[in-house]
Amino acid sequence: MSASSDAPAETPASDADAELLGDAEIDHAITRVEQELGRLFARIRVSWREAAATVHPDLQPLGYQVLTSIATGKATSAGAIIERLQTDKSAVSRQVRQLEQLGLVESIPDPEDGRARVLVATDLAQERVALARSQYEGRIGERLRRWTAADLDHFADLLAALGGN
Repeated sequence: MSASSDAPAETPASDADAELLGDAEIDHAITRVEQELGRLFARIRVSWREAAATVHPDLQPLGYQVLTSIATGKATSAGAIIERLQTDKSAVSRQVRQLEQLGLVESIPDPEDGRARVLVATDLAQERVALARSQYEGRIGERLRRWTAADLDHFADLLAALGGN
């Protein structure tokens, strides 16, 4: 008998075994993605808190989100803000009231419908939001500039796919 015949014969993994191994790898990878997204979301919340404090020491992170929605023109009514931020009416109402008291937002007649009102960011708000954004964009830009344009495009595509867009 030759030495090679004494060794146990290697049997190829069955398709079922390969599928289970593949599922375990996918499950592990999904868990890792979920953990990293959790870390990223936590960092984003910290960034919102820091940005809010840059705009005004009394401003809450939700107030900052409301303000940036108004300042960018992406939401200029309470209803649009509620829809954009997926939050409740009372929370938005409190934040808008505070933004008005801080001199960051004004409610003016809607130029297209005089019966309605729209929210606009004051010059002070625009200035402070620009400062807060430049600080945040500087931090994230520093990290992203280490990547290639192809990696950034691929990352953006993956984020869009994950977000369902």
